[in-house]
Amino acid sequence: MLRRSALALCAPLFLVSAASAAEPILGTWRVENGETVTYSACGTAFCATVDTGRYKGKSLGRVSGTGGRYTGSVVDPSNDKTYEGRAEVSGNILKLTGCVAKVFCQTRTWTR
Repeated sequence: MLRRSALALCAPLFLVSAASAAEPILGTWRVENGETVTYSACGTAFCATVDTGRYKGKSLGRVSGTGGRYTGSVVDPSNDKTYEGRAEVSGNILKLTGCVAKVFCQTRTWTR
């Protein structure tokens, strides 16, 4: 009986730990044109895949990081060119930046 009570008291702690461990980038994002992209775990990184529209099923790159700040590669689905990139999540806003030679950069803003 005591073991069951202790387990019942500890269960909420495990749930809180699991929820706080989820990375903010995971999930579905709405792109500026209304289409959606989903970030999911792929190994130790996070991969983006287009869910809707003309480029449905295409990979948009792979990023690594924690706590809302990520770096990696960004793929332009219209020409399959890969750029150095970074992503930053703040609440329901995801800012993606792709750069050529770390000088010429372009930022896109997505929402949940």
